[in-house]
Amino acid sequence: MFSKSCEYAIKAMIFVAQKSKDDNRVGIKAIAKGTDAPEHFMAKIMQDLSRRKLIHSVKGPNGGFYMDKADLKTSIASIVKAIDGDVIYTDCVLGLKVCSEKNPCPVHFEFKEIKKNLIKMIENNTIADFNDKLDSGKFFLKNK
Repeated sequence: MFSKSCEYAIKAMIFVAQKSKDDNRVGIKAIAKGTDAPEHFMAKIMQDLSRRKLIHSVKGPNGGFYMDKADLKTSIASIVKAIDGDVIYTDCVLGLKVCSEKNPCPVHFEFKEIKKNLIKMIENNTIADFNDKLDSGKFFLKNK
């Protein structure tokens, strides 16, 4: 449903939020390793998130990426919109340009409910919510 860039961005923001709890900053190498992402690709994603003011960065030997308490209120939808635009709201799951209620693709009506639930989930969950889930120990962010 989301682009690979968007998936990595969401995981990176959750990872950085976890590591920022004690006012720590996290470097690209640690983010890439902690999210199973290619380092070069993650560097571009983190620059983009920083430019869009979704995450903070500090340059230098003690630099890195971090999030403050206000950043934790960022909805997952905000990240998705920043990286993928509004395609989750508008595009056909099969990629058809003319799919609509009047001109549906073969899965349009079945997928409509799934899409509605996905949108509800990303709009109603924040980075803090995902952090709480990770803190519970019942969920994970990286394959072992």
